[in-house]
Amino acid sequence: MSDFTAQDVQRLRKDTNVGMMDAKKALSEADGDYEKAKDYLREKGLADAKKRADRDANQGTIGTYVHRQLERPVMGVLVELSSETDFVAKSPEFQEVADDVAMHVGASAPRWVTKEAVPAEAVDKERDLITRQAANEGKPDNIIPRIVEGKMTSFYQDNVLYEQKFVNVDKFEGTVGELVARLAAKMGENIGVKRFARIAVGEQES
Repeated sequence: MSDFTAQDVQRLRKDTNVGMMDAKKALSEADGDYEKAKDYLREKGLADAKKRADRDANQGTIGTYVHRQLERPVMGVLVELSSETDFVAKSPEFQEVADDVAMHVGASAPRWVTKEAVPAEAVDKERDLITRQAANEGKPDNIIPRIVEGKMTSFYQDNVLYEQKFVNVDKFEGTVGELVARLAAKMGENIGVKRFARIAVGEQES
């Protein structure tokens, strides 16, 4: 088990401006080595992301993906990937990431971009369903909260774009959020997915 303390987590959060879970994951991946944890966050593009997030990102591009069957388009995806400058938005790598995210949306069908975008009523409904299911299964009251948190993590991974593992693992191993954050770190700009639309023949809107 990795050897680090809550104080290490707080220090790493302060030094890199990442969230608590990202800091804990970095220290765990680095076996408690503080400097390696900082390097891990930089490699993932997470360090200093919050500082960039305060800057306006009014430029960008549209990523596209079309899935065909027998030369007939049966699914199409549009993704708006934003940046701060037109210079970055015009770069081939930026467009490639936008198209990669569109391809991922086509394959994984997320409902929201970030956890923060999930409506409170959807979160409350899911928590209530999980709690009642655990109670009906006879789970002890003292472990139900842990069951709820674990299944809520799965809920976000199933439905939130940034929490999903990027589908093309040969190209990038990590979540879509980490893929976008890595691009932002490389470009030195506030970069993010603003919205997406996915249309597939025969599918009903959720």
